Amino acid sequence: MPDPYRQMMDPYLSLMTAANATTTLKLGTGIALLMERDIFAQAKTIATLDRLSGGRVMIGTGVGWNQEEFENASPHPFKKRYTLLRETVEATRALWTEEQAGYKGTFVKFDPVWSDPKPLQVGGPKIFLGAMGPVGVKHAAAWADGWYPVDVALGDVAASIAAFKEQVREAGRNPDEVEINIQIMDTSNMDKLKEYRDMGIQRATIGVNMELWDQPEAALPMIDEFAKVIPDLAA
Repeated sequence: MPDPYRQMMDPYLSLMTAANATTTLKLGTGIALLMERDIFAQAKTIATLDRLSGGRVMIGTGVGWNQEEFENASPHPFKKRYTLLRETVEATRALWTEEQAGYKGTFVKFDPVWSDPKPLQVGGPKIFLGAMGPVGVKHAAAWADGWYPVDVALGDVAASIAAFKEQVREAGRNPDEVEINIQIMDTSNMDKLKEYRDMGIQRATIGVNMELWDQPEAALPMIDEFAKVIPDLAA
């Protein structure tokens, strides 16, 4: 296990700190393993964060890659984790929207319960699925609010985006209603960001190198740099 993974802070407490320091900044996870946490505590935590932040939360999730971690955190089969994640998301949305929510899936099951407070955003925060393989991309097209791919793993980005939109159509959904948030892992620049925007990508997430993950101050110069180009990209 790479040391930066071991030293990661809790995402929701970290986002609450960011919420307290800002007024309009979107607050997202990239990614949180929703199915490895208690579903009731997590639904309440995210709903509370959304209310206290003024409805600024968006959730990036995925199934993870560490089989040993998964098998110690979950009683369910590692090979069924996409089904488990889908059920977790469906059940969480029920907890966010229904007065008394119950769920009966293959892996996630509970009788009707109260879960309050509800998120400020109607329906709850959008949930983006970070997935690269064919199974994960198919799930993203079928039920996620958005897709969260990593650009360097896509190869031909434009072809991958077009193929994803076609899968969304095949799933009976409108591609214009499924947001694409791309994770940029190498050095970005204005030309690349404009190119991605023109492909139909609505949002880009630009991160710092792994060795700087435990140094939040390392992100500040990058934030200042890219804040200048946001108005041009939004035009």
